[in-house]
Order: sequence, then C-alpha cells, then structure tokens
Amino acid sequence: MCGICGQYNFKDQQPVTPAKIKDMAKTLIPRGPDDEGYFFSGPLGLGFRRLSIIDIEGGHQPMSDQEESVWVVFNGEIYNFPELRRELEGFGHTFRTRCDTEVIIHGYKQWGSEVFNHLNGMFGLAIWDDRYKRLILARDAMGIKLVYYRVDSGTVLFGSELRAILAVLPQRPEVDMTALNLFLRYRYTPSPMTLYKGIQKLAPGTMAVFENESWRVERWNRAKPQHFSLAKSDSEAREELLDIYKRALKRHLISDVPLGLLLSGGMDSGLLLGLMNLYGDAWPTYTVGYGKSAYKDDELSEASETAHIFSAKNVSVKLSRESFEQSLSRIVSILEEPIASSSIVPMYFVCERARQDVKVVLMGQGPDELFGGYNRHLGIHYGGYWRNLPSWMRNCIESGINHLPRNETLKRGVYSLGIEGRMQRYQNVFSIMPGSNVDSLFRAGALPEGAGDSICEIWKDLEPEMDGLDELGGFQVLEIRSSLPDELLMYADKLSMAHSLEVRVPFLDREIVEYAERLPASFKVRYGQRKWLHRKVGEDFLPETILRRKKRGFGVNVVDEWFHNSLSNNMDGHLLDSNSLMFQFLNPESVRHLLEEHRSGKSDNHKMLFSLVVFEEWLRSNQ
Repeated sequence: MCGICGQYNFKDQQPVTPAKIKDMAKTLIPRGPDDEGYFFSGPLGLGFRRLSIIDIEGGHQPMSDQEESVWVVFNGEIYNFPELRRELEGFGHTFRTRCDTEVIIHGYKQWGSEVFNHLNGMFGLAIWDDRYKRLILARDAMGIKLVYYRVDSGTVLFGSELRAILAVLPQRPEVDMTALNLFLRYRYTPSPMTLYKGIQKLAPGTMAVFENESWRVERWNRAKPQHFSLAKSDSEAREELLDIYKRALKRHLISDVPLGLLLSGGMDSGLLLGLMNLYGDAWPTYTVGYGKSAYKDDELSEASETAHIFSAKNVSVKLSRESFEQSLSRIVSILEEPIASSSIVPMYFVCERARQDVKVVLMGQGPDELFGGYNRHLGIHYGGYWRNLPSWMRNCIESGINHLPRNETLKRGVYSLGIEGRMQRYQNVFSIMPGSNVDSLFRAGALPEGAGDSICEIWKDLEPEMDGLDELGGFQVLEIRSSLPDELLMYADKLSMAHSLEVRVPFLDREIVEYAERLPASFKVRYGQRKWLHRKVGEDFLPETILRRKKRGFGVNVVDEWFHNSLSNNMDGHLLDSNSLMFQFLNPESVRHLLEEHRSGKSDNHKMLFSLVVFEEWLRSNQ
C-alpha cells in the first residue's frame, strides 16, 4: 500500500522538473512512510512513497523489467499474484522479486492493458511503456484505490491523492457547481468528478491512456453479469459461497507484517472473524463507539462479545460527542473531498488505534451492497408491487405518508419507487432529498441547467452491465460501481492511510463479486429478509443473537442530536453565520429554513444539514 504521483508532458515532450515530482511525493508521506523512489525519462516523471507489506526488501518502486522498457508505480495489493507469477513464468518471463508489483509489469508485457482483467486485487497505478511512449493510469474494478488526474495544455498530473496535484498548481481550482449539486444529493461526489474544476478521478474499472500527443479514457472492466443459466438450489448456493469466502480470505491474509480486523457488533465483520479463524487465531480486533450512555445502539459491548466467541484480542476505542465535533475539521481536511457520512470520525479514530499494533487490517465492507443489506433494497425489490397498484390507491397512501412528521426516508421511498423510468427511479432512490429541494438551496443563477441529472450521464456507461439483470441486480450495479467506491471505500482509504494503515476488503474479492452479481434477487432478499444467502453462510460461524442484530447507521443519532443541542455551537453555527463560505454558492435563507424545519420536528433534515456542515468545513480547510 503506497502513494503514487507523476507528470507526463505528452504533447510538447518537454522534460519534467524533478523537484516538482518530489514536491508531489512529499504530500504522500503518510501513505508511504517506509520508502520513496523516482523515475525520470524526458517528459515523464514518476514519484512513489511506500508502505512495506509484501517483500519488504525487494519491493522498491518505481519498478521495471530487466530491459527497463516498462515501468510501474502501484498502490494496492494483487491477491492472486502467486498464481499469475506461475502462469507468466510458463510464458518465459523471469522474476527478480517476490513482490506483487512485478506481475503487473510482466503481465502488461504479455497481455497489454488486458492485464487488468487478470488481476484480483485493489490498485491505483501508472504504467510507463517506454517502447511506445505510452502512459496508462488505471483504477481497480471495485474502486478500492484512487487515481486523481488533471489534464491541461498537453500535460497530465496525477496522484493517489488530490494534495499531490494541488501542491504544484499555482492556485486552487474553482468549485465545480455541478459536482457540488451531486454532493448535496448523494453525500459524495461520483467519479469521474471532484469538487475542483478541471481535476477528475478515474471511475472504477477505467483507465486513462496518454500516447501520440493525445489521450483518452476508456473502461477496461467490461463485466456483463448474467444470472446463472441453471437455477441453483439453496444448499448448493450456500456451499459454493462458503467455499468462495474461504478462498478469498486465504488470499487476503497474505502479509509479511502484522494483521488485524476492524470489528463491529454486526454480522459481516463477525463472519469475517470466523473465517479468519480458519487460518489462525487470537487475531487483534479493533472496535469504535460512543458507549451506551451516549448512543443506545452502540456496538462496543456487542463487538466484545463477538471477539470473545472467537478468542480474539479486542481493543475498544470510545468516543464522545466532544471528540466528534472537535476532530471533524481535521478529518474533512484529510478526506480532501467532502463525504457527509457520520462514520468518518469513528473510522479515523479506530484506524489510529489499530496502527499502534498492526500495519494491515481487514474490514467487513461489501455484503450490504452485494447481497441487499439496506432498507432501500427491500423497496427496490418489492417496488414493482407498489407501481402496479391503481394510481388512486397510491395517491391516497402517498398523501397520508407525506403528512407524517420526520419520515423523510419513507416519503422519498414511495415517491422514488413510483417512477417508471429505471435510471430515474434509481437516481431518486439514491438521493437524500428530492432534487428540486436540493436545487432550491443554490443562489439564483449559480447552478448550471440540468446539473442534478448529470448523474444519469455518468451512469450511462454502466447500463450495458445491467442488461438481463432483475430490478435489484440492476440497482446493485450502480451501488457497486459508484456509491460504494466513491463514498464508503474512499473514506476508508483516506482515513486509514492518514495513519499509514492498509485496509483490505475481502468481501469485495473479485471472485465473490462476480458470483454475487450472477445470483437472482431471491438469494439476496427473501420473505422480507435482507442478505439471505450471506446470512445462511453466517449460520455456520455465528450464533443467532449476532445474526439477528439489526443494522445500524453508525453515529446517526449523534449527528441528529447536534442540530437540536450542539455542544460547541460550531455545527449549527456554520449554518446560521452569514459569513460562512458556503453562502458564496447557497442561499442563506433556504439553509436556515432547513434547520428550522428540523428543530421544529416537522422534517428530519439531519443528513442534508450534516452535508452542509461538512461542505463548510471543506471550504475552510481549503483557504
């Protein structure tokens, strides 16, 4: 796990300035405190910071083949590198290290850019092909790792983090208003956009290619999941998924340094711990929470029970509302892009504690998106019944629901699921507030026409993957390729690497994802139960008490309470202060109205209010 950066003057071929690349690399030291490296070749410069995990002695980057015709800088892990190495040796390739980076070099020489389809892992990388003067930037299919880039006047700057690019720009770019609108709708900015005009991030499964004085972005991952042609029995699917889980865990436990687990009180990380125990014991686990006194649904005690079942060494990290408020500004700065999830603060502190003992942790992210673990999946799955009701009946029910106080999720659900167009329906299900309400927050004339609908253009490239899938499967394509990588996985990457900690996501192993995407909805949602097949596998490892624990939104109650009784006045102060930077773009009266509605109990606007606070913190961190 590392940080990469670089520059290529692909048009005028002018030599790069080495000091500039070194300035970019300095910003990535937390991602790679163990080593640094550079490669310069005329118009190209590559920079690298390393966190040593595998082949500590031999994994120095930038790395090349023996002829120095192909060079790579690589952030991530390739879990199937031992198998790929044997395959490539069979083609006559000679390896000089035990490092997974080297399979990318020889794989590229063997298959060209098709090498990415051979890799099972997480990566953000750059390949320099000196033979053809070609630079390729690529992001893994699940989007676990990031690559930012900026193209201007025939020059591309790139890096694992925005700060590497910003470090060598004369001034910070302007805010992209379309991207801001999308952030306020979804709480994250979907790839390929960022909130900075002119700076983009590669979407999951895509690559940018620079050669012959031009450049292009294309999708290298052209998955077209289709349901299994022969129906599987429940027992067959359960046995197959368990076997796949075991293989994936074994791959993800490869490490030359200490390894642990981020453990919640829920089923997913509990199952992960059970699977880890097949290959070892007494694993160190780390849990974060606020304690029962602050948050009645807190997970500290429940995670401790799970750890006890598997004889794990559990460490609890207890937070307070004060620590949440006081640390928010620093954490938003680390994120570089605003992400308005209440989990960002707990994630920061649990990673900080875990890094005191280990360099690598596993995390249970993924099953909710793969197997239908959220309430919205129930709505998507059963939404056809709602759309088939007579319109008069739907109107009566919807009218009654709209008069309920503080039930915004239900209100949005009945409206969204009634939309006939598939992509428009999904667009509204994802949004935390109706699009017209979001648009009304902006100052007159500030928002480009149709800004909110630009998400459908971003998703258009994914529509072929949805062909032949049922309603739930189609929706999950967007989750797995968009919301999961650009929200949850992004903040996991940024906040862990701020502490030089590598986070691995075994449930997003390529083999697991490809299997789950081919399952019909009946294996995911059955009789109103979410994650049905995943839960069945969990029965082999976990007691019923853990399997039945309800899903929680971490820290949601804490955030909601802020806007009724902020401890420091910082949170609502951002929204009421006429000097807040957000009001360059947003209407102060519209924002205050949101807060008043929330405090009166008329509406539950805490998600949007928190998004606005995070946006303000982001603006202040960029001054």
